[in-house]
Amino acid sequence: MDRLYIDCREFPSETNCSVAIAADNERELVDAAVQHAVAVHGHTDTPEFRQQLATAIKHGTPPVEAPVQRPMTSEAAV
Repeated sequence: MDRLYIDCREFPSETNCSVAIAADNERELVDAAVQHAVAVHGHTDTPEFRQQLATAIKHGTPPVEAPVQRPMTSEAAV
């Protein structure tokens, strides 16, 4: 089974966040990413935000080098 991850470096942020979060399943990953986004970046935990985070999930492990940043949507930054 592949690991899943969300890499905060893909999203522009004022703090240039370098956190990448990995898990074995989507629910656990989204839960952890939401906790990070709320605590560190001030986002609000909503069903829409969770769905946006789910679209950022990748299979495997985060790369060592920072990935190219994704365009921002209203609450897409992790």
